[in-house]
Amino acid sequence: MTTLKKDIRALTKEQLREFFEKQGDKAFRGNQVYEWLWQKAAYSFEDMTNISKETRQILEDHFVINNVEISTMQRSSDGTVKNAVKLHDGLIVESVLIPTKTRTTACVSSQVGCSLDCKFCATARLKRMRNLNPDEIYDQVVAIDKQSQLYFKRPLSNIVFMGMGEPLMNYNNVIKAIDKITSPEGLGMSPKRITVSTSGVPKMIKKMADDAVKFNLAVSLHSAIDEVRTSIMPFNETFPLEDLKEALQYWYAKTERQISYEYVVWKGINDSQKDIDAFVKFCKYVPCKVNIIEYNPIDDGQFQQASGEAIQLYIQNLEKNRIVVNVRRSRGKDIDAACGQLANKS
Repeated sequence: MTTLKKDIRALTKEQLREFFEKQGDKAFRGNQVYEWLWQKAAYSFEDMTNISKETRQILEDHFVINNVEISTMQRSSDGTVKNAVKLHDGLIVESVLIPTKTRTTACVSSQVGCSLDCKFCATARLKRMRNLNPDEIYDQVVAIDKQSQLYFKRPLSNIVFMGMGEPLMNYNNVIKAIDKITSPEGLGMSPKRITVSTSGVPKMIKKMADDAVKFNLAVSLHSAIDEVRTSIMPFNETFPLEDLKEALQYWYAKTERQISYEYVVWKGINDSQKDIDAFVKFCKYVPCKVNIIEYNPIDDGQFQQASGEAIQLYIQNLEKNRIVVNVRRSRGKDIDAACGQLANKS
């Protein structure tokens, strides 16, 4: 009977130290292996050159490294890079490198498919197949950092959890991945350069506040009227706006950090003055800034970008109420790498 080897990256540093002690080796060997696995992102025991061949063979006998692979890569005319990321079990997620003049941002996935059911998003049509492990999230960041250095001659500067999946429905693994990404023993990135975007899971937003996380929070809102939001994001029936508002107020009271709202304006759905007034009111509950995002079609025609006049009306009303607003032009549309398009044609 074949025994399945354990993925070595599921072990903590202490567990690695204990493993080597049980093998009759020195505990510090665990520190060396841990450094290879995380800081140096080694995907093969053979790469661990400061460890003896005998020790590498012991690791080979007991463990595997279930690293991800970039199975296909596409480059947009605007420089955006989209990766189809193959997981150890053959499933695929997507990640995106978004370059600007001053930064390179990794947009990473947290689930295969998605737990939620937003009607305007291609990923939601896949349904959730499984959560990503912390190392699978970490590997996406490592791969994009290498691409950033290769194509743009600078290291990755920012990370957004805006790829496939609802991060707060895979909370523990996302937190573990961010801990590794920000640790000096990992990639050493500042948590201030990381944004977790959620469609709004109130109890998990409160948990983040209780856990005193240091990264930024963005909420994919799209309407501040329950009936409208439920029509385009059906899970809103379970997590209504009143509960979301309360959770965001709790977040701000605990962290004193503002929220970012991601907001798409669609023709005939949320482009009226009534929609604008409700959104402005919602923005006043907690200090925030607003990113109005260009809509990226997913080929069914149900959702259409609102007129320039409607978007301008949103901007004017928000600015009149001293709410910071930015309009985000989509990147990578020609390779279906823009917001809401991931998994559309992969």
